[in-house]
Amino acid sequence: MNVLAHIYLSGDSDEIIIGNYIGDYVKGRDYLKYPELVKKGIILHRHIDDFTDRHPVVHRSKMVFTRKYHKYAGVVTDILYDHYLTKEWDTFSRRPLESITYQFYRAMVNNYDILPPKVKDRFPFFIINNWIESYKTSKGLRQVFNALSRRTSLPNESKFAIKTFKKNYYSLGEDFMEFFPQLIDYVEKDFGIPLNQRITMPF
Repeated sequence: MNVLAHIYLSGDSDEIIIGNYIGDYVKGRDYLKYPELVKKGIILHRHIDDFTDRHPVVHRSKMVFTRKYHKYAGVVTDILYDHYLTKEWDTFSRRPLESITYQFYRAMVNNYDILPPKVKDRFPFFIINNWIESYKTSKGLRQVFNALSRRTSLPNESKFAIKTFKKNYYSLGEDFMEFFPQLIDYVEKDFGIPLNQRITMPF
């Protein structure tokens, strides 16, 4: 899953949010040097990614991007699932998206000293471009894909990504709505994190 999903799945704890966000940047047993709730967030991040990577619905979504993205199709799918989360936000949360975004930025600032160096380097860029809310639109998604292709090893195929996204918009959305409630159920049951849902989801 991508940034917004990881933040949402952390519940209301700033420390778990931080751990869940930095999970990709903390390798092996390095998580042990962090405070307890941050450690929980890092472990949560790893379990979310494992659950997602093994899920057949996610695999189905990834397949439409493999022709150009190959092993990076999962990265594209994760980003697009965040788009659908913004669109369905009121289904999953009683809190406005802007409130969650503000909490995340505040938590990052308040815990800046413990952030991994790569996170510190990217954080100002992340805020300036307000990536979380940019997931709402095709234009914003294109900007995210272009930025990632410049800063990471993600292939520079944003035109293909957006075209394929639009072509498969409804089927990918159905995949997300089938998968995400199952992920919520997993996190709530295995990690004891209440996720502030607006309605009872059909697990």
